[in-house]
Amino acid sequence: MTGSRYGARLAALLAILLFCLFFLLPLVVILMSSLSQQWNGVIPEGFTLRHYVAALSGGSWHNLVNSLIIGVTASLFALVCGSLAALALRQYSAFWQRKLSMLFYLPSAIPSVSVGLGLLVAFSQGPLQMNGTFYIVPAAHFILVCAFTFSHLSAGLACLPKDTEQVAASLGASPGYRLRHITLPLLTPWMISALALSLSLSMGELGATMMIYPPGWSTLPVAIFGLTDRGNIADSAALTIILVAVTLLIMVKLERLAHLPGRA
Repeated sequence: MTGSRYGARLAALLAILLFCLFFLLPLVVILMSSLSQQWNGVIPEGFTLRHYVAALSGGSWHNLVNSLIIGVTASLFALVCGSLAALALRQYSAFWQRKLSMLFYLPSAIPSVSVGLGLLVAFSQGPLQMNGTFYIVPAAHFILVCAFTFSHLSAGLACLPKDTEQVAASLGASPGYRLRHITLPLLTPWMISALALSLSLSMGELGATMMIYPPGWSTLPVAIFGLTDRGNIADSAALTIILVAVTLLIMVKLERLAHLPGRA
């Protein structure tokens, strides 16, 4: 279908239509709701910024900071573990790479609520008791984003030129030297992109966090859910726009860093 010019244009038009219908339109509605004084008809009645003022003060600001702390912590830990796992699997044959990779992809196939429940049961007693503490939240986020980080880095390693390391090895470079000065620098753009992806996933995570977050502490998605559940749509819409804006800003900055001259 996309082989002809007409088919390509039709496919592009369909993609734009679906994007506008299922992503852009809901986002515009949320934005209008966050700016409205009252919305009882087809369009809002008056506009105001008081919802954003309320969102950027008090507990909502702390919720945003909490989301950033959890996202950065879980994403960096997932980046380290995903990088080590992807590098380690290169030593095995293609058959064992596929089998062992399934262990890392398994958390992405499990509903996030199940991950949260599993952590509650596993760490409610014993020497690693984390139920009711802050530490259980980044643990859950790490489990949920690690599979995506591993997958992204595995794809990056598959795209790296193998002859570069082979030439370095033929010149007497040790495995550690090749890793530090060849493999990791070439993999850096993929690592930054993986960090951006996992951070965006963590910033919007709700299911597992609702199961395990401690009393008196919450992330921004949990606060948005709470406001919506109480019928405070305008304030929750303002927090949603702030969450989207912060997440997009971080992703754009990281993607630009990944594609700086000398990193591509």
